[in-house]
Amino acid sequence: MNFKQYEIKLGKSVLRASFPNWAENANGSCLVTLGETSVFATVLMGNQKTEQDFFPLTVEYLERYYARGKIGGSRYIRREGRPSDEAILNARLIDRAIRPLFPKEFKQEVQVITTVLSWDGKNDPDIPAIIATSLALAVSEIPWQGPIAALRVAGQEKGFCLNPTYEEKNISSFEVVFSTISQEEEMLLNMIEGSFQETKEEELERAFEWSLPFLKELYLWQTDIAKEVGKKKIEVEKEEFEKELVEEIKKIIGNSLEEIIFIKDRKERTQRMNLLKEEVLLMIQQKRPGDEKNLKKALLFIDQEFANVFQRNIIEKEKRPDGRSLNELRPIAAQVSVIPRTHGSGLFIRGQTKTLSILTLGAPGDTQLLEGMEITGEKRFMHHYNFPPYAPGEIKPLRGPGRREIGHGMLVEKALLPVIPTIDQFPYTMRIVTEVLSSNGSTSMASVCSASLALMDAGVPIKMPVAGISIGLVKKGEKYKILKDIQGPEDHYGDMDFKVAGTKNGITAIQMDVKIKGIEREIFKKALFLAKEAREEILKLMEKVMPGPRKELSIFAPRIQKLTINPEKIKDLIGPSGKTINKIISATKSSIDIEEDGTVYVTAENEEALKKTVEEIRRITREPQVGEIFTGKVKKIYDFGAMVEFLPGEAGLVHISELAPFRVKKINDIIKVGDIVPVKIISIDEQGRFNLSLKEAQKKEIQKESEKYPQKRIKKWQQPSKKRR
Repeated sequence: MNFKQYEIKLGKSVLRASFPNWAENANGSCLVTLGETSVFATVLMGNQKTEQDFFPLTVEYLERYYARGKIGGSRYIRREGRPSDEAILNARLIDRAIRPLFPKEFKQEVQVITTVLSWDGKNDPDIPAIIATSLALAVSEIPWQGPIAALRVAGQEKGFCLNPTYEEKNISSFEVVFSTISQEEEMLLNMIEGSFQETKEEELERAFEWSLPFLKELYLWQTDIAKEVGKKKIEVEKEEFEKELVEEIKKIIGNSLEEIIFIKDRKERTQRMNLLKEEVLLMIQQKRPGDEKNLKKALLFIDQEFANVFQRNIIEKEKRPDGRSLNELRPIAAQVSVIPRTHGSGLFIRGQTKTLSILTLGAPGDTQLLEGMEITGEKRFMHHYNFPPYAPGEIKPLRGPGRREIGHGMLVEKALLPVIPTIDQFPYTMRIVTEVLSSNGSTSMASVCSASLALMDAGVPIKMPVAGISIGLVKKGEKYKILKDIQGPEDHYGDMDFKVAGTKNGITAIQMDVKIKGIEREIFKKALFLAKEAREEILKLMEKVMPGPRKELSIFAPRIQKLTINPEKIKDLIGPSGKTINKIISATKSSIDIEEDGTVYVTAENEEALKKTVEEIRRITREPQVGEIFTGKVKKIYDFGAMVEFLPGEAGLVHISELAPFRVKKINDIIKVGDIVPVKIISIDEQGRFNLSLKEAQKKEIQKESEKYPQKRIKKWQQPSKKRR
């Protein structure tokens, strides 16, 4: 099947796009390839306009094991299961980039499905997935105001790298995805996602400036393709409210919205708003019985009016709902060691947002096993984020973590990872769980702070504490105001959520979403440095509560000791069918993790069990040296000597001449099979065989060992008396 291909060279790589008619029933589809990584995107629009008060967009990112030539799944179910965390994060990445460009009036259901068809192990599929989605939407009749240009930039010693391979990512100091759209020749930022190794704000700013020519070229390339093969967009009708109904609603509302918006307490504000809505709905039901359509329109109108009141106060008066100045943080408080018996805990409060993070330390073997299309390996640091219904004051059924919870949890994990000690520095597996206790905006960035406190409270030697902050924006035409530390209404009715986490040295994670078309470079720069200012304020407060990691671990934390043994001794430590190691674990209630290079990690509940386990391992894996004396067991008797096992799995020959300090005629006169005797290593030959001596060991050991062995056995080691004829 032949179909036209479009190509664009971006740095060292070539991006290819084509439109095979594979998904005939979709509104649009596109196949994008980078290297030999191929992603197929489809977009489908529902036929009917929904009555919901939000835009029903769903984005799916499907990883397929066949893409990497692998048969995945469990042994009993050989197919893909639930999406991996990586797949969910990539779906969110696409969603956040495309969502702002749908008209606000558009309410028909849209579903985007991207499928990774081929993966070359070098090129990340996420950027091809964004571009494939952008082109599929751009050429469809769906009223989307794209395309968007998205690229990944990595920072390296020699400069910046465009769309880095996995290998190039590993040697980079940071990696960041920029998503942009053009407006009057300027590229506007509409989404950012990045992880950094304490990168300075100026470096991130330079990375964006460097990427702009590539982003513009990619945008124009897609625009030309859309003009050539795109369908005519459907027109979206703006829904007009009945003038009479609007006037009646306004009479009820009056100045109530101005009052409600400045109620500082979220619960009280929500109650007042609900009462106002109930009054409006009651009026409609009485005057227009059975008019369900206008009931929903009325609620939407009230929400729009609330947004207008909020934005007008910010733009014209710089008046925020809680009375703060635009450049002011909410009241902050923090506490550590909040929960007894946990290994570490931290509570962070910013206004009415409260998060509690609890750290658990585990053995090296407690790592999370990763097996997906892109990633296989182990994970020793985990952060999980929980957002229970009571946090925002709602009642909902409890289910497993949703995409938002997984996304926020991973953002916090990325923010903390650069300061986590290596396994050589701190051989523990670490899991932090953050419980959002109360939510009024920016819970993910509060989680960064509480998780950082929990790490220090547990005594984890992190490089330095990490804090996070969220910066907001209200923009009307050319006028705009940037808000430090946004809370609930400012997030909901504002135009940007710019999350930045980092240490006093620089950024560790960043994530930006917008609700407008995009933001200019000037806004990006101001928000970036305002976030730095806020982060430094928070870090100072955290330092007062917890100046640094505790010197000692919690008494409830397990104890770990690292040993190094000869790799050839691993088999002795494990024993036949694991018999030896399982016996130790059972006796000491410890866990033992063994690496191929001979590194052994022993984890025990207390110091006594740890010491006992370590001693047993050292005994089993000990490397015998010439001159050492051991107590061994006679395993076999020969005419010329005896074989004695002096360590588990280690035996040597005691020649007949080395049994006693006199001439021995019969070996059984001195020792028998099963005897426990002291032996000294007198030599080790080239093949590693041990030559032992009983007589040399006797000189130093016979008196010391006499209390341990029966007197008759010691007599046997002496010269036999001559019998009289």
